[in-house]
Amino acid sequence: MSTQTNEERAREQLIDLAAEFYDQFAGGQIPEMTLPTRTKSNIEYDKDSGVWVYGDRTSSRSANSVRGARKLLKAVYTIEFLAQQLDEDRSSTLRELYYLSESWDNTEAHFSDQDESNQLIEDLEIVSGVTREDFHMRPEESGATLMGPLQIREQTRRGEREIHCQEDVGEGGYQIPNNPDTIEFLDNDIDFVLCVETGGMRDRLIENGFDEQYNCLVVHLKGQPARATRRIIKRLHDELDLPVTVFCDGDPWSYRIYGSVAYGSIKSAHLSEYLATPEAEYIGIQPQDIVDYDLPTDPLADSDINALESELTDPRYQTDYWEEQIELQLDIGKKAEQQALAARGLDFVTETYLPERLDSMDVI
Repeated sequence: MSTQTNEERAREQLIDLAAEFYDQFAGGQIPEMTLPTRTKSNIEYDKDSGVWVYGDRTSSRSANSVRGARKLLKAVYTIEFLAQQLDEDRSSTLRELYYLSESWDNTEAHFSDQDESNQLIEDLEIVSGVTREDFHMRPEESGATLMGPLQIREQTRRGEREIHCQEDVGEGGYQIPNNPDTIEFLDNDIDFVLCVETGGMRDRLIENGFDEQYNCLVVHLKGQPARATRRIIKRLHDELDLPVTVFCDGDPWSYRIYGSVAYGSIKSAHLSEYLATPEAEYIGIQPQDIVDYDLPTDPLADSDINALESELTDPRYQTDYWEEQIELQLDIGKKAEQQALAARGLDFVTETYLPERLDSMDVI
């Protein structure tokens, strides 16, 4: 008996969802789609999987109002488009979907902006239990990269190819594909994974040879990490049993970057088991580092203060470590970038800061 592919399952789930709307119509019911409420008050810790998932609160997309009916109409048109795309073995980007809707024959089905089409794809993921990658939907390229002693085999349209992520790439590293599950890990000499927020710091580490000296795989997050980046980080941890560390700026927005790697994000909590690496540890910049190293800083803006206070009420950050660090930052009223370590010299980060932090965390 043949095994159903991810794409075949995705198409089947989409058609089943459309059939459910039809059956509701035929049965004299007002069609609706029920989804978990996507707020931080509706996420809870799943002890079995070790990740944050949606709780029991739900909201409905119902055709009992004009606004709700439009949402379901757009869902039906999108389902038809995705099913056809899978039939033809084609793919498209989230941005293209937004523009494609302009060609649909019913103007009420057109999306008003890309946020609306993005959210609908997330809704369809939740109710179908299928990821957008299996719908053949791609984000715009994130440009996130790997650099380190890892040999992989990847699938391309021209067949398989093997790549060593130090020896076979330039200074820019190996660019993570949209669907990293197509990558096979062949061999590695990695001792730990270091995820880095900014391009400037990533380049500093590579120029200083940090990846070679410490057998480290440097993952450039490129700001808020894309799903593909979070997925490959999780695979590196789960399949290769590698410690994962995250190195970001010292501000509330960067703590959320760490949080999306370790805890999962609120809007994709339905995929936490697929994307989140709860064992990932935060290296810095910590508020304590600002004090200990007397780093150059900027004052906290009102938006920073509000974000920090919000994190204190976020269940994902309610640990002794994060409460202590966030309260310290509110007390000193300062934030600092990774590059502030350069005030101690260009080699300080690779010769002193990271080795000392990694040693204190028992990573090296």
